[in-house]
Amino acid sequence: MVSGKIIVITGASGGIGAALAELLASKGAALALVARRENELQTVADKCGKNALAITADVTNRAEVKRVIRETLHHFGRIDVWVNNVGRGISRQPSQLTDADIDDVMRVNIKSALYGMQEVLPHFKARGDGQFVNVSSMLGRMPFAVIRSAYNGAKHFLNALTANFRMEHAESHPNIVFSLVSPGVVRTDFGLNAMHGGPDSRQMPNSQSAEEVAEVIVDVIERRRADVYTRAGARDRVVEYYSNVGEDP
Repeated sequence: MVSGKIIVITGASGGIGAALAELLASKGAALALVARRENELQTVADKCGKNALAITADVTNRAEVKRVIRETLHHFGRIDVWVNNVGRGISRQPSQLTDADIDDVMRVNIKSALYGMQEVLPHFKARGDGQFVNVSSMLGRMPFAVIRSAYNGAKHFLNALTANFRMEHAESHPNIVFSLVSPGVVRTDFGLNAMHGGPDSRQMPNSQSAEEVAEVIVDVIERRRADVYTRAGARDRVVEYYSNVGEDP
């Protein structure tokens, strides 16, 4: 159950984060909602009711992550779940990537999650319990979208970090859960907000709504699941993809 849990959601001002916030609030969770866009974030918090705290912050900055933790603990007294949901795409062929492209993609998609996990871990360890939920992408499993080359790599990196954090703490802190959620195309502003522009995710085939993804994430929290896709058959697609990539020597 999520009722009564204290849950931090980064990237909560729109898309998956906002949908997840509203769903969790309806189920009785108390929320610390984090994003850079103050007005949009406050609108989401208002929809979630009195048990939602809006914290305007840039979680690609470690000092800001520490501030979010301090404010959440001051307001709620503890953190049960931390959802790393910040992410941004990029539209550029791999042969055209610049140093700035790589730096920006890693800062947004990797450092935000890394800082969250590193800085909240001491609190979880002291309590002997906690859960991280890292929102990845099918492109972190199958890098088939060439124009998303740097984003594909960042999500592969996030997947590896999640797995390695899990392995590092499995024996010493078995009640700290590191969960990974891999959506496909979601009908949000993701495509339009990509660096260098991009196709509108809402117009792409085989998409799903942010609300559908939010339902899966709630299930991940309730059942403390480790590695989850948001669409039926997605795992089989990944297996098929790699079975066709190459052959053993």
